[in-house]
Amino acid sequence: MLIGLLKASFVFLVDLSRAITIPHQVDFVELAGYDGAGTGGHSRVRLLQDTEIPLQGLDVLLVEDVVDTGLTLNYLCKVFELRRPASLRVVTLLDRPYRRLVGDLPVDYVGFTVPDEFFVGYGFDIDERWRNLPELRLAKV
Repeated sequence: MLIGLLKASFVFLVDLSRAITIPHQVDFVELAGYDGAGTGGHSRVRLLQDTEIPLQGLDVLLVEDVVDTGLTLNYLCKVFELRRPASLRVVTLLDRPYRRLVGDLPVDYVGFTVPDEFFVGYGFDIDERWRNLPELRLAKV
């Protein structure tokens, strides 16, 4: 089971899905971060769209666009572990390990470790623009 985190991971997920030669399913989740009242300035995460397919007993690969602080991914891994998949692994196209706030974050497969810059294209956007570019580009912000 491939599970993509909407929206930026969708192009990467499609390419992974095409490359995987064993039968598999695809699903998506959408998360939102927000500043929770009374959290001392820490962000909270909430699930906007959940998977439609039950995860119990499945080998799950979470497909991330970029891992930064790890707060969102940590939240999602905890939620999914409660659903008792047979296995749970994480792949990210871009990684920024120097920004981690979560120490033991399970990122199993990394495409590229990148600097602290914005990217557009290949599903990445700024204000919902530039997702359609066929390659990743550094954004001039």
